[in-house]
Amino acid sequence: MTSTTFSAQPPQHENAGDTAVVPGMWTARIREAGLRVTKPRLAVLDALERSPHATADEVLSAVRAVMPNITVQSVYVVLHSLTKAGLLRQLDLAHSPARYETRVADNHHHAVCTVCGRIEDVACAVGHAPCLAPTETHGMNIHVADVVYQGVCSDCSAQEADKATARR
Repeated sequence: MTSTTFSAQPPQHENAGDTAVVPGMWTARIREAGLRVTKPRLAVLDALERSPHATADEVLSAVRAVMPNITVQSVYVVLHSLTKAGLLRQLDLAHSPARYETRVADNHHHAVCTVCGRIEDVACAVGHAPCLAPTETHGMNIHVADVVYQGVCSDCSAQEADKATARR
């Protein structure tokens, strides 16, 4: 996982699903990362701002809404280049295809509902990476410790409680 710190993280929109990302917010970051600013890159970043933790297929669907002729390969190439440049973070969660997010400038973790798959960001308890110190490093200089909390979200818990009540 690439870890790059940039001076300015694009603002997280309170209602990201309804608000488009202004391309200018990403233009400087893309250039700072040594990449050319292209419509596919801006469209992928916009899609991930609107829908954090999206899979490549979900990103493709969102990008095709504004660029109908974009290919699957193009989206994968953009996701790879933006991840390698540190503008995206790839999440590799158990039983799930890779997911991507634009939140890369902090050390945070994820809570995953094992019933519905909902993913939420969780602030690091320690506040810096790595947040866990291994008992044995095997000679490695540890930079990151990924923490994934697994459980059942409140919506799924409520549904399970309703089902239990209905069975009585």
